[in-house]
Amino acid sequence: MSEAGKLDAKAMPAPPGRVANRQAGLSKELAAVVAALVVWNGALVLLSLWRPLWWAALIGDFALIVMAAERVGRRVAPAWRRSYERTLAFGFPVLALVAWQMIVDAGILNPLWFPQPTRIGAALWDVTVHFDRFSGTSLLGRPWLIPSRFESDGWPGVWALFAESHVWATLGRVGIGFVIGAIPGILLGVIMGVNRTVRLMLDTTLSAIYVLPKIAIFPIVMLIFADPFGEGPKIAVVALSVFFLMAINTMAGVRDIDPVFLMAGRNYGARGLSLLWHVILPAAMPVIFAGLRLALGTALIVIISIEFLRAKQGVGFMTFYYWEVLNPEKMYAGLVVVMILGVVLTYGLQWLQQRLMPWQR
Repeated sequence: MSEAGKLDAKAMPAPPGRVANRQAGLSKELAAVVAALVVWNGALVLLSLWRPLWWAALIGDFALIVMAAERVGRRVAPAWRRSYERTLAFGFPVLALVAWQMIVDAGILNPLWFPQPTRIGAALWDVTVHFDRFSGTSLLGRPWLIPSRFESDGWPGVWALFAESHVWATLGRVGIGFVIGAIPGILLGVIMGVNRTVRLMLDTTLSAIYVLPKIAIFPIVMLIFADPFGEGPKIAVVALSVFFLMAINTMAGVRDIDPVFLMAGRNYGARGLSLLWHVILPAAMPVIFAGLRLALGTALIVIISIEFLRAKQGVGFMTFYYWEVLNPEKMYAGLVVVMILGVVLTYGLQWLQQRLMPWQR
């Protein structure tokens, strides 16, 4: 068969009989897995072992669900592959929350310290729509009041709404510190990657400073600034955390570039900045973005820890505040907000990576 014929054969849809057989086989496999789940959990319940061995029951359920997902994945058509992967990505957290709800409702876990997801959701809604008059803050800054506040006070009134937000305070510190630390970190990493002398001089020092807990140097950073209780020390610690991580990752990415790329670039006349811009940076970009993802997570962890200790606003402050007043539902709501921020920031970084690296789409 010619190449065109082979391509036409690949492009043709599967015969209806084959599709029906595939669906029938998939239904049988799913039925078998569901039956296994029922038998596994039913046996534990009948033997009165589910409550004392609930963790083992969940591990068994997880293993069976993984088996079912793998079998479904083998039979999913290419057109449905993306939907299948998204279902796995978002469906498993939903199952985990359902299991959490059922375990707490059954009295296995103490609802005082492990409140049900429904109670956490209600608490999250409460901190979102209500203004805390004691601290003068809110979670999002009450955006629904922006039109009326703009009419009465103009842009200063709108800014005052955002200035009371815990989320915007945390995002501002992370964003500014991330940019301040990432840009010089990438530049230094590139220099260390291409220059052996600079690498030998700085590699040991960077490795030694990198392992220091950034929260431990926060008091020292506070002494450097004129206002030790202002935003400067918080942003500086975030920037330092990002800087060292990006310098080390970028250096590794530049050093691991395939020499063939450099030879090809030189053969086409690339030298100096041209070689750096057109060959070195694109080749090291995957490792650089992997470092950016790690640095972004580190920045969020560092700022939440600092807000625990020295802040009057921010998601970390809100979480610690509700722990101090023994309100576990709202404390967990703060942790949920941190996780949501992590997911949103990571997806934003992935979007930027796709725009800057179109050849990997």
